Amino acid sequence: MENIRVTEKPEFKTNSGTSPYASVVVPLLNESESLAELYSQLEEALNGRYSWEIVFVDDGSTDNSWEVIQQLQAQHGNVKGVRFRRNYGKSTALQHGFQESEGKVVVTMDADLQDDPFEVPGLIDMLIEKDLDLLSGWKKKRYDPLSKTIPSRFFNFITSKVTKIKLHDFNCGLKAYKREVVERLDLYGEMHRYIPLLAYWDGFRKIDEKPVQHHPRKYGDSKFGLSRFINGFLDLLTLIFVNFYQQKPMHFFGTAGSAFLVVGGGITLYLAFMRIFFDQYLAGRPLLLFGILLLLVGLQFFMIGLFGEMVYRYRRDNHSVNVREKTGTKYE
Repeated sequence: MENIRVTEKPEFKTNSGTSPYASVVVPLLNESESLAELYSQLEEALNGRYSWEIVFVDDGSTDNSWEVIQQLQAQHGNVKGVRFRRNYGKSTALQHGFQESEGKVVVTMDADLQDDPFEVPGLIDMLIEKDLDLLSGWKKKRYDPLSKTIPSRFFNFITSKVTKIKLHDFNCGLKAYKREVVERLDLYGEMHRYIPLLAYWDGFRKIDEKPVQHHPRKYGDSKFGLSRFINGFLDLLTLIFVNFYQQKPMHFFGTAGSAFLVVGGGITLYLAFMRIFFDQYLAGRPLLLFGILLLLVGLQFFMIGLFGEMVYRYRRDNHSVNVREKTGTKYE
């Protein structure tokens, strides 16, 4: 994981001195106006139902968000705050928030009050009752501009078809997780969009969704942009490739290399045959240059595949395997 420059972390003490049952992780960037209201609504929704904490991750805000977090922490014993020196992105903020959280159940939500805090208890209840690994919110009715909703719907449709995971809203900020799921995640780039997919590929197959209330933005401006939409699809392609070929890189690069070598070798053999038996002049012929190029590309693909195999075998001893349970072992 990337080495994060953390500016400050206020001291955290729970009122009871014990770990909370639920942790609410809130990544944020310039959301100072909404934080106090967000905490107040979560307090109303969760107090008396679950012991809980909230982990604010300030992802390089330039407003007074950190000052608001410090004030909340001074007033409430269940507030944690982490402040980055610069903006790293939502995935990194979530990853760091997961590491700081202590709850058996972890809930994520955005800080802009478009995610309804009163949905949090229902998500926790459903996660527990159905014994799910991950429960994703579904903003069935959205209050966002078309410039955001249309790309999002297209993105969710394509992602669902490609991954075969039946979710309507992969990128909904409201999600609930078992502790063991967030401990296995390794988020970077725009990977937060694909948390259900990452969990599914890691063996957490009990995934469901719940329609949740969505609100118009009350304060500030949306951080959504076309670049995030494009980067999201690029990250999806990366995930699919890595998932299928990280343990067998030679299968991909070797196959491609073999194809290039066969075609390139066939061309050069044909030209050699024509030169030897028919005395054809070969110098400067484009077909000869094309055949040699294919041979070189094929050899390069083979070398990449072999190098990938060496890297994987070197790291295999430390490869993290998702063990569900053990019995009758000394490690039990």
